[in-house]
Amino acid sequence: MSKRDYYEVLGVSKSASKDEIKKAYRKLSKQYHPDINKEPDAADKFKEIKEAYEVLSDEQKKAHYDQFGHTDPNQGFGGFGGQDFGGFGGFEDIFSTFFGGGGRRRDPNAPRQGADLQYTMTLSFEEAAFGKETEIEIPREENCGTCSGTGAKPGTKVETCSQCHGSGQINIEQNTAFGRVVNRRTCNVCGGTGKHIPNKCTTCSGTGKVKKRKKIQVKVPAGIDDGQQLRVSGQGEPGVNGGPAGDLYVVFHVRNHEFFERDGDDIYCEMPITFAQAALGDEIEVPTLHGKVKLKVPAGTQTGTRFRLKGKGVSNVRGYGQGDQHVVILVVTPKKLTEKQKQLLREFSEISGGSPDEQEDGFFSKLKRALKGE
Repeated sequence: MSKRDYYEVLGVSKSASKDEIKKAYRKLSKQYHPDINKEPDAADKFKEIKEAYEVLSDEQKKAHYDQFGHTDPNQGFGGFGGQDFGGFGGFEDIFSTFFGGGGRRRDPNAPRQGADLQYTMTLSFEEAAFGKETEIEIPREENCGTCSGTGAKPGTKVETCSQCHGSGQINIEQNTAFGRVVNRRTCNVCGGTGKHIPNKCTTCSGTGKVKKRKKIQVKVPAGIDDGQQLRVSGQGEPGVNGGPAGDLYVVFHVRNHEFFERDGDDIYCEMPITFAQAALGDEIEVPTLHGKVKLKVPAGTQTGTRFRLKGKGVSNVRGYGQGDQHVVILVVTPKKLTEKQKQLLREFSEISGGSPDEQEDGFFSKLKRALKGE
């Protein structure tokens, strides 16, 4: 199956900026992350999204993709009758071959930002509404304390790779139909780091990193909703060669409430009342997230009638005011009646003429006329 266009995968145009590409990736990765999305194909979509972002977020890979698409130039160069250039390493090597210049390459010793991390936090309905401060523990890589991240045994030094002289790459000369060309390859001695560690640190085995569980204080803002995320700056993986640390993204899952439902910043609930309360009117007590309040139900209230309790919803997570609580009335018909209750209802029915609201030109009046053919 052919791969989809990376720009199509992320839903951005070819002229999209780095920020637009990153924003699209974060939105889609959150939507299709296997820990959140339980659809059968979520994992495949997440993998596709990640692959597209890894290419389009890297200037060199993006330029290569814009030039060749998904086609690997190592498999042939159609502009010259499909001749196989097998030994070429990619666009940089072709550029070097025909124009005698060196394509842009990444300095292995340049500072690089650490990778971002993601953590899923489950909250109760009330915790999401009011926010909280909590401590979480995440596994992540940190610089080795024994060697301070150098990878070398204390008292020894990291040396420059003698094979590539610190560049991380080696040049291999080849004779082709176009003459002698230079092919750049990752140094097989240092693996592209440009460094050689004669005496490796015994704690980290020369990697300079160790796995640890890090405790982090997280302040959950009031009004956070299911599926939203919070960025904790600088709490991702440590940077490389002195670069800044990545960020931690906390994704929230909010449990359902047995009585309340939420829609944005508004809260909804259903309140059952008796027939007598609905007919005669009453003052009832309604639970809210902020405590109990009194609600006046006017006489003649019908089932489905909605009342609004202003300001009794959830605080907007961005600070744009407070939501409301909407109370939907349900008139409950009793299933078990005493003989006295039955007798009183029969008398009420006789007084009412056997049908509700006959004195009003409402639905039942119209129904009665329709049945008579009027």
